[in-house]
Amino acid sequence: MRKPINLLLVVLLVIALVTVYYWHYSPLWNKPAAPVAMMPPAPVRPHLTITAAGDCLMHNTQIWAGQEGDSFNFDHFFEDIKPYLQEGQITSTCFEAPMAGAQAIYTGYPLFNSPDAMADTFKNTGFDIVVTAHNHILDRGVKGAMRTMEVLKSRGLDPLGTYTSPADSPKPLIKEVNGIKVGYIAYTYSTNGIPVPDDYKFMINILDRDKIVADIKAVRPQVDIVILVLHWGVEYTPAPTQEQQALARLFLESGADVILGSHPHVIQTMEMVEVEGKPKFVIYGMGNFISHQNGPERNSGIVLKLDFSKDPDTNKTLLESVDYTPTFSHHYKQNGKIRFRVVAIEDTIARINNGQERILTSRDIPMLQSVLKDTRSRLGPSWKRPGGENN
Repeated sequence: MRKPINLLLVVLLVIALVTVYYWHYSPLWNKPAAPVAMMPPAPVRPHLTITAAGDCLMHNTQIWAGQEGDSFNFDHFFEDIKPYLQEGQITSTCFEAPMAGAQAIYTGYPLFNSPDAMADTFKNTGFDIVVTAHNHILDRGVKGAMRTMEVLKSRGLDPLGTYTSPADSPKPLIKEVNGIKVGYIAYTYSTNGIPVPDDYKFMINILDRDKIVADIKAVRPQVDIVILVLHWGVEYTPAPTQEQQALARLFLESGADVILGSHPHVIQTMEMVEVEGKPKFVIYGMGNFISHQNGPERNSGIVLKLDFSKDPDTNKTLLESVDYTPTFSHHYKQNGKIRFRVVAIEDTIARINNGQERILTSRDIPMLQSVLKDTRSRLGPSWKRPGGENN
Protein backbone atom coordinates (compact mmCIF):
# COMPACT_ATOMS: atom_id res chain seq x y z
CA MET A 1 0.00 0.00 0.00
CA ARG A 2 2.92 2.40 0.61
CA LYS A 3 4.39 2.25 -2.94
CA PRO A 4 1.42 3.92 -4.73
CA ILE A 5 1.39 6.68 -2.11
CA ASN A 6 5.13 7.30 -2.52
CA LEU A 7 4.75 7.32 -6.29
CA LEU A 8 1.94 9.85 -6.05
CA LEU A 9 4.07 12.10 -3.84
CA VAL A 10 6.95 11.95 -6.33
CA VAL A 11 4.62 12.90 -9.20
CA LEU A 12 3.20 15.82 -7.27
CA LEU A 13 6.70 17.02 -6.35
CA VAL A 14 7.81 16.90 -9.98
CA ILE A 15 4.76 18.87 -11.08
CA ALA A 16 5.50 21.50 -8.41
CA LEU A 17 9.14 21.84 -9.46
CA VAL A 18 8.21 22.18 -13.13
CA THR A 19 5.63 24.81 -12.30
CA VAL A 20 8.13 26.85 -10.25
CA TYR A 21 10.72 26.57 -13.03
CA TYR A 22 8.38 27.81 -15.73
CA TRP A 23 6.97 30.51 -13.50
CA HIS A 24 10.40 32.05 -12.84
CA TYR A 25 12.42 31.24 -15.95
CA SER A 26 10.20 30.46 -18.91
CA PRO A 27 9.68 33.40 -21.31
CA LEU A 28 6.10 32.19 -21.71
CA TRP A 29 5.40 32.95 -18.08
CA ASN A 30 7.94 35.64 -17.25
CA LYS A 31 6.49 38.51 -19.26
CA PRO A 32 8.10 41.91 -18.64
CA ALA A 33 6.12 44.11 -16.28
CA ALA A 34 4.47 47.11 -17.78
CA PRO A 35 6.62 50.21 -17.24
CA VAL A 36 5.51 52.42 -14.35
CA ALA A 37 4.48 55.84 -15.57
CA MET A 38 6.81 58.49 -14.12
CA MET A 39 5.02 61.58 -12.86
CA PRO A 40 6.70 64.82 -13.92
CA PRO A 41 8.20 66.69 -10.97
CA ALA A 42 6.01 69.38 -9.48
CA PRO A 43 6.99 72.87 -10.64
CA VAL A 44 9.20 74.72 -8.19
CA ARG A 45 7.21 77.34 -6.30
CA PRO A 46 9.33 80.50 -5.93
CA HIS A 47 9.42 82.13 -2.50
CA LEU A 48 10.33 85.59 -1.27
CA THR A 49 10.84 86.89 2.26
CA ILE A 50 10.66 90.63 2.90
CA THR A 51 11.69 92.24 6.17
CA ALA A 52 11.10 95.82 7.28
CA ALA A 53 11.82 98.03 10.25
CA GLY A 54 10.31 101.33 11.36
CA ASP A 55 11.87 104.75 11.89
CA CYS A 56 15.57 105.22 12.55
CA LEU A 57 16.18 108.56 14.24
CA MET A 58 19.56 110.21 14.74
CA HIS A 59 19.69 112.40 17.83
CA ASN A 60 22.82 114.22 19.03
CA THR A 61 23.58 111.51 21.55
CA GLN A 62 23.42 108.86 18.86
CA ILE A 63 25.82 110.83 16.67
CA TRP A 64 28.30 111.15 19.55
CA ALA A 65 27.94 107.42 20.27
CA GLY A 66 29.44 106.64 16.89
CA GLN A 67 32.26 109.14 16.93
CA GLU A 68 35.74 107.62 16.74
CA GLY A 69 38.24 110.46 16.52
CA ASP A 70 37.56 112.26 13.25
CA SER A 71 35.39 109.48 11.87
CA PHE A 72 32.17 107.69 12.79
CA ASN A 73 31.00 104.09 13.06
CA PHE A 74 27.47 103.12 14.05
CA ASP A 75 27.60 99.37 13.37
CA HIS A 76 27.03 98.58 17.06
CA PHE A 77 23.48 99.94 16.68
CA PHE A 78 22.26 96.80 14.92
CA GLU A 79 24.73 94.03 15.77
CA ASP A 80 22.25 92.15 17.98
CA ILE A 81 19.24 92.43 15.69
CA LYS A 82 21.12 91.86 12.43
CA PRO A 83 20.21 88.14 12.04
CA TYR A 84 16.49 88.95 12.03
CA LEU A 85 16.89 91.64 9.38
CA GLN A 86 18.94 89.33 7.21
CA GLU A 87 16.15 86.77 7.07
CA GLY A 88 14.71 89.02 4.37
CA GLN A 89 15.83 88.93 0.76
CA ILE A 90 14.68 92.56 0.58
CA THR A 91 14.96 94.70 3.72
CA SER A 92 13.89 98.30 4.30
CA THR A 93 13.80 101.01 6.95
CA CYS A 94 12.96 104.71 7.18
CA PHE A 95 15.90 106.98 8.08
CA GLU A 96 14.59 110.29 9.38
CA ALA A 97 17.70 112.35 8.82
CA PRO A 98 19.43 113.87 5.81
CA MET A 99 23.14 113.40 5.25
CA ALA A 100 24.16 116.89 4.21
CA GLY A 101 27.86 116.54 5.01
CA ALA A 102 30.19 117.67 7.80
CA GLN A 103 30.25 121.24 6.55
CA ALA A 104 26.54 121.52 7.42
CA ILE A 105 27.34 120.49 11.04
CA TYR A 106 25.97 117.26 12.48
CA THR A 107 22.90 117.79 14.61
CA GLY A 108 19.88 115.95 15.95
CA TYR A 109 16.35 117.24 16.54
CA PRO A 110 14.77 119.49 15.33
CA LEU A 111 16.88 119.88 12.16
CA PHE A 112 18.73 116.62 11.64
CA ASN A 113 22.01 116.03 9.84
CA SER A 114 23.69 112.65 10.14
CA PRO A 115 27.22 111.52 9.30
CA ASP A 116 27.56 109.50 6.10
CA ALA A 117 28.76 106.56 8.18
CA MET A 118 25.14 105.74 8.96
CA ALA A 119 24.74 104.70 5.32
CA ASP A 120 27.66 102.30 5.79
CA THR A 121 25.92 100.83 8.82
CA PHE A 122 22.69 100.30 6.90
CA LYS A 123 24.62 98.49 4.19
CA ASN A 124 26.70 96.43 6.63
CA THR A 125 23.56 95.40 8.50
CA GLY A 126 21.84 94.08 5.41
CA PHE A 127 19.39 96.81 4.48
CA ASP A 128 18.60 97.26 0.78
CA ILE A 129 16.13 100.15 0.81
CA VAL A 130 16.19 103.36 2.85
CA VAL A 131 12.95 105.34 2.83
CA THR A 132 13.73 109.03 2.29
CA ALA A 133 10.15 110.28 1.86
CA HIS A 134 9.65 111.65 5.38
CA ASN A 135 9.03 114.96 7.12
CA HIS A 136 12.72 115.65 7.88
CA ILE A 137 14.15 115.13 4.39
CA LEU A 138 14.38 118.91 3.78
CA ASP A 139 15.90 119.74 7.18
CA ARG A 140 19.04 120.85 5.30
CA GLY A 141 17.28 122.02 2.19
CA VAL A 142 17.25 120.65 -1.34
CA LYS A 143 21.03 120.38 -1.37
CA GLY A 144 21.02 118.21 1.74
CA ALA A 145 18.26 115.98 0.34
CA MET A 146 20.10 115.55 -2.95
CA ARG A 147 23.33 114.69 -1.19
CA THR A 148 21.50 112.14 0.99
CA MET A 149 20.36 110.23 -2.07
CA GLU A 150 23.84 110.34 -3.58
CA VAL A 151 25.41 108.98 -0.37
CA LEU A 152 22.90 106.12 -0.16
CA LYS A 153 23.37 105.18 -3.81
CA SER A 154 27.15 105.23 -3.43
CA ARG A 155 26.78 102.49 -0.78
CA GLY A 156 24.56 100.36 -2.98
CA LEU A 157 21.37 101.36 -1.16
CA ASP A 158 18.12 102.41 -2.84
CA PRO A 159 16.55 105.66 -1.59
CA LEU A 160 12.78 105.41 -1.73
CA GLY A 161 10.26 108.19 -2.32
CA THR A 162 12.71 110.91 -3.34
CA TYR A 163 14.44 111.51 -6.66
CA THR A 164 17.44 113.33 -8.09
CA SER A 165 15.90 114.13 -11.48
CA PRO A 166 12.50 114.69 -13.11
CA ALA A 167 13.11 111.63 -15.29
CA ASP A 168 13.35 109.36 -12.23
CA SER A 169 10.34 110.62 -10.30
CA PRO A 170 7.65 108.66 -12.17
CA LYS A 171 9.58 105.41 -11.80
CA PRO A 172 8.80 102.94 -9.01
CA LEU A 173 11.62 101.05 -7.33
CA ILE A 174 11.42 97.50 -8.65
CA LYS A 175 13.37 94.64 -7.07
CA GLU A 176 13.36 91.06 -8.36
CA VAL A 177 14.19 87.97 -6.33
CA ASN A 178 13.59 84.34 -7.40
CA GLY A 179 11.55 85.51 -10.35
CA ILE A 180 9.22 87.56 -8.13
CA LYS A 181 9.07 91.28 -8.90
CA VAL A 182 8.31 93.76 -6.12
CA GLY A 183 7.41 97.39 -6.73
CA TYR A 184 8.02 99.87 -3.90
CA ILE A 185 6.52 103.37 -3.79
CA ALA A 186 6.65 105.81 -0.84
CA TYR A 187 5.07 109.11 0.21
CA THR A 188 5.22 111.55 3.13
CA TYR A 189 2.44 113.66 4.57
CA SER A 190 4.71 116.71 4.96
CA THR A 191 8.17 118.27 4.97
CA ASN A 192 7.53 120.06 8.28
CA GLY A 193 6.47 123.27 6.60
CA ILE A 194 9.71 123.62 4.65
CA PRO A 195 8.52 124.40 1.12
CA VAL A 196 9.68 122.34 -1.82
CA PRO A 197 11.00 124.80 -4.44
CA ASP A 198 8.99 124.91 -7.66
CA ASP A 199 11.98 123.67 -9.64
CA TYR A 200 12.20 120.59 -7.39
CA LYS A 201 8.59 119.47 -7.14
CA PHE A 202 9.72 116.21 -8.71
CA MET A 203 12.09 115.49 -5.83
CA ILE A 204 9.73 114.14 -3.18
CA ASN A 205 6.46 112.22 -3.17
CA ILE A 206 3.86 114.04 -1.10
CA LEU A 207 0.93 112.01 0.17
CA ASP A 208 -1.97 112.68 -2.18
CA ARG A 209 -4.80 110.19 -2.49
CA ASP A 210 -5.41 110.48 -6.22
CA LYS A 211 -1.72 110.44 -7.10
CA ILE A 212 -1.12 107.35 -4.99
CA VAL A 213 -4.05 105.51 -6.59
CA ALA A 214 -2.75 106.44 -10.05
CA ASP A 215 0.80 105.37 -9.17
CA ILE A 216 -0.41 102.02 -7.78
CA LYS A 217 -2.35 101.33 -10.95
CA ALA A 218 0.67 102.27 -13.07
CA VAL A 219 3.09 99.93 -11.30
CA ARG A 220 0.62 97.04 -10.80
CA PRO A 221 1.04 95.47 -14.28
CA GLN A 222 4.85 95.58 -13.99
CA VAL A 223 5.23 93.55 -10.80
CA ASP A 224 3.93 90.66 -8.72
CA ILE A 225 3.78 92.59 -5.43
CA VAL A 226 3.13 96.28 -4.75
CA ILE A 227 4.42 97.66 -1.44
CA LEU A 228 3.25 101.11 -0.44
CA VAL A 229 5.23 102.95 2.26
CA LEU A 230 3.43 105.85 3.94
CA HIS A 231 4.92 108.37 6.37
CA TRP A 232 1.68 109.43 8.02
CA GLY A 233 -0.52 109.45 11.11
CA VAL A 234 -0.65 111.21 14.46
CA GLU A 235 2.52 111.08 16.54
CA TYR A 236 2.53 109.05 19.77
CA THR A 237 -0.99 107.66 19.32
CA PRO A 238 -1.50 103.86 19.51
CA ALA A 239 -4.05 103.62 16.69
CA PRO A 240 -4.63 105.06 13.22
CA THR A 241 -7.31 107.60 12.44
CA GLN A 242 -10.51 106.67 10.62
CA GLU A 243 -9.20 108.60 7.62
CA GLN A 244 -6.07 106.44 7.54
CA GLN A 245 -8.14 103.28 7.70
CA ALA A 246 -10.32 104.47 4.81
CA LEU A 247 -7.25 105.41 2.76
CA ALA A 248 -5.61 102.06 3.48
CA ARG A 249 -8.69 100.23 2.22
CA LEU A 250 -8.76 102.38 -0.91
CA PHE A 251 -5.07 101.80 -1.67
CA LEU A 252 -5.36 98.04 -1.15
CA GLU A 253 -8.44 97.88 -3.36
CA SER A 254 -6.55 99.90 -5.98
CA GLY A 255 -3.86 97.24 -6.24
CA ALA A 256 -1.40 97.60 -3.36
CA ASP A 257 -0.61 94.34 -1.55
CA VAL A 258 1.15 95.72 1.53
CA ILE A 259 1.13 99.09 3.31
CA LEU A 260 4.01 99.89 5.66
CA GLY A 261 3.41 102.87 7.92
CA SER A 262 5.90 105.06 9.73
CA HIS A 263 6.10 108.44 11.56
CA PRO A 264 3.99 108.04 14.76
CA HIS A 265 7.14 106.94 16.71
CA VAL A 266 5.10 104.30 18.53
CA ILE A 267 3.79 100.96 17.35
CA GLN A 268 0.29 101.11 15.92
CA THR A 269 -2.09 98.36 14.85
CA MET A 270 -1.89 96.00 11.90
CA GLU A 271 -4.62 94.14 10.05
CA MET A 272 -5.32 91.74 7.22
CA VAL A 273 -7.70 92.92 4.51
CA GLU A 274 -9.24 90.57 1.96
CA VAL A 275 -9.71 92.08 -1.50
CA GLU A 276 -11.43 89.89 -4.09
CA GLY A 277 -10.38 86.79 -2.18
CA LYS A 278 -6.74 87.86 -1.90
CA PRO A 279 -5.16 88.50 1.52
CA LYS A 280 -3.52 91.93 1.88
CA PHE A 281 -1.77 93.57 4.78
CA VAL A 282 -1.41 96.97 6.44
CA ILE A 283 0.57 98.06 9.47
CA TYR A 284 -0.14 101.67 10.33
CA GLY A 285 3.02 102.34 12.32
CA MET A 286 6.06 100.15 12.96
CA GLY A 287 7.39 102.28 15.82
CA ASN A 288 10.92 103.55 16.31
CA PHE A 289 13.57 101.06 15.33
CA ILE A 290 16.30 103.14 16.97
CA SER A 291 16.07 106.50 18.72
CA HIS A 292 16.82 108.35 21.93
CA GLN A 293 13.32 109.58 22.63
CA ASN A 294 11.90 109.39 26.14
CA GLY A 295 9.77 106.47 27.27
CA PRO A 296 9.81 102.75 26.48
CA GLU A 297 6.92 103.03 24.02
CA ARG A 298 8.97 105.48 21.90
CA ASN A 299 11.90 103.09 21.80
CA SER A 300 9.78 100.09 20.84
CA GLY A 301 9.75 98.64 17.36
CA ILE A 302 9.65 95.45 15.34
CA VAL A 303 11.32 93.56 12.56
CA LEU A 304 8.40 92.73 10.30
CA LYS A 305 8.65 89.54 8.23
CA LEU A 306 6.44 88.88 5.20
CA ASP A 307 6.61 85.61 3.26
CA PHE A 308 5.29 85.31 -0.30
CA SER A 309 5.05 82.45 -2.79
CA LYS A 310 4.35 82.44 -6.52
CA ASP A 311 2.22 79.75 -8.16
CA PRO A 312 4.01 78.76 -11.41
CA ASP A 313 0.75 77.51 -12.92
CA THR A 314 -1.37 80.63 -12.36
CA ASN A 315 1.56 83.08 -12.11
CA LYS A 316 -0.15 84.58 -9.05
CA THR A 317 1.87 85.66 -6.00
CA LEU A 318 0.23 85.38 -2.60
CA LEU A 319 1.11 86.49 0.89
CA GLU A 320 1.70 83.29 2.86
CA SER A 321 2.47 84.60 6.35
CA VAL A 322 3.05 87.69 8.48
CA ASP A 323 5.30 87.56 11.52
CA TYR A 324 7.23 90.06 13.60
CA THR A 325 9.97 90.23 16.21
CA PRO A 326 9.39 92.81 18.98
CA THR A 327 12.46 95.01 19.49
CA PHE A 328 13.72 97.56 21.97
CA SER A 329 16.21 100.38 21.44
CA HIS A 330 18.27 101.33 24.46
CA HIS A 331 21.47 103.12 25.43
CA TYR A 332 24.23 102.01 27.78
CA LYS A 333 27.73 102.92 28.86
CA GLN A 334 30.83 101.18 27.50
CA ASN A 335 34.33 102.33 28.45
CA GLY A 336 32.84 105.56 29.74
CA LYS A 337 31.03 106.27 26.46
CA ILE A 338 27.34 106.16 25.67
CA ARG A 339 26.34 103.51 23.15
CA PHE A 340 23.07 102.40 21.52
CA ARG A 341 21.73 99.09 20.30
CA VAL A 342 18.53 97.44 19.12
CA VAL A 343 17.72 94.04 20.63
CA ALA A 344 15.09 91.35 20.15
CA ILE A 345 13.16 91.50 23.42
CA GLU A 346 12.44 87.80 23.91
CA ASP A 347 16.03 86.83 23.08
CA THR A 348 17.31 89.40 25.57
CA ILE A 349 15.08 88.15 28.38
CA ALA A 350 16.31 84.60 27.68
CA ARG A 351 19.94 85.75 27.75
CA ILE A 352 19.41 87.50 31.08
CA ASN A 353 17.86 84.37 32.56
CA ASN A 354 20.72 82.24 31.21
CA GLY A 355 23.39 84.61 32.47
CA GLN A 356 24.54 85.42 28.93
CA GLU A 357 23.39 89.03 28.60
CA ARG A 358 26.28 91.50 28.76
CA ILE A 359 24.40 94.78 29.43
CA LEU A 360 20.84 94.45 30.71
CA THR A 361 20.17 92.65 33.99
CA SER A 362 17.32 90.97 35.84
CA ARG A 363 16.24 94.41 37.03
CA ASP A 364 15.38 95.26 33.42
CA ILE A 365 13.16 92.23 32.87
CA PRO A 366 9.92 93.88 34.11
CA MET A 367 10.46 96.77 31.68
CA LEU A 368 11.22 94.41 28.79
CA GLN A 369 8.19 92.25 29.60
CA SER A 370 6.01 95.36 29.70
CA VAL A 371 7.24 96.49 26.27
CA LEU A 372 6.74 92.97 24.90
CA LYS A 373 3.20 92.78 26.25
CA ASP A 374 2.33 96.19 24.84
CA THR A 375 3.73 95.31 21.41
CA ARG A 376 1.84 92.01 21.29
CA SER A 377 -1.40 93.63 22.45
CA ARG A 378 -1.23 96.28 19.73
CA LEU A 379 -0.26 94.01 16.87
CA GLY A 380 -1.91 90.75 17.83
CA PRO A 381 -0.79 87.30 16.69
CA SER A 382 1.15 86.33 13.61
CA TRP A 383 -0.88 85.35 10.55
CA LYS A 384 -0.75 82.43 8.11
CA ARG A 385 -2.80 82.05 4.96
CA PRO A 386 -5.48 79.40 5.53
CA GLY A 387 -4.52 76.33 3.55
CA GLY A 388 -1.22 77.93 2.58
CA GLU A 389 2.19 76.31 2.42
CA ASN A 390 3.19 77.46 5.90
CA ASN A 391 0.32 75.64 7.61
